[in-house]
Amino acid sequence: MEQHEFLLLEWLHAPRLPFLSPHESLVVEYTWIAMAIIVVLLLIVITRLRTVPGGLQNVFESLTAFVEGYLAEIVGPKGLVYFPLVVSIMLFVLVASYLGLIPGMLSPTGFLSTPAAVAITVFIFYNYVGISRKGLKYFKHFLGPVPLLAPIMIPIEIISELARPLSLTLRLFSNIFAGETIIKMLFVACAIGAPTIWMLVDSIVTIPIQGFVFSLLTMVYLSGAVASDEGH
Repeated sequence: MEQHEFLLLEWLHAPRLPFLSPHESLVVEYTWIAMAIIVVLLLIVITRLRTVPGGLQNVFESLTAFVEGYLAEIVGPKGLVYFPLVVSIMLFVLVASYLGLIPGMLSPTGFLSTPAAVAITVFIFYNYVGISRKGLKYFKHFLGPVPLLAPIMIPIEIISELARPLSLTLRLFSNIFAGETIIKMLFVACAIGAPTIWMLVDSIVTIPIQGFVFSLLTMVYLSGAVASDEGH
């Protein structure tokens, strides 16, 4: 780990937990910074609500309408109950990923442990929702469409299920990590020009797409977990 990557940690005098390595402490540090930014932004919006939205309020209202629309379409009308989870994931992925574009800072989503933690949270949650709504019938989909094929379908379905959090983790991690690595390499090759262009590409294309895809797949998994309840 390069020395400059610890500058922010030292400047803030953040305590390092004894059971965490410096690398792990760095990930926790930037994760808390991302969450703090989200909380501050939300408090600003809440305390400055206007009848005619503008600025930051307009951004958050557009994001809210966007997520609500997809939830209603993918999960169903009752899917809005999962809005807090989905919008929280989208906001965290976006803010945490944008941190890496600020000089001297890093994206916590550029470390494998952070996307893995979010993906595992999604995995546990949608399975919990499915079991709580359907009981043991939730596991019926592991048997396949025909009972005779159950011995073959069960291991296939289990592997497919476990591949979901792995896919979510690697997709987000690889894109953010690759983007940060390319920017660093371009800064070494030329201080201006190419790095700036790549940062713009990341900020306008890569990061928004990753936030959208992660949230979209979360909604798709929730839809599968509550399919019979929502009539899908």
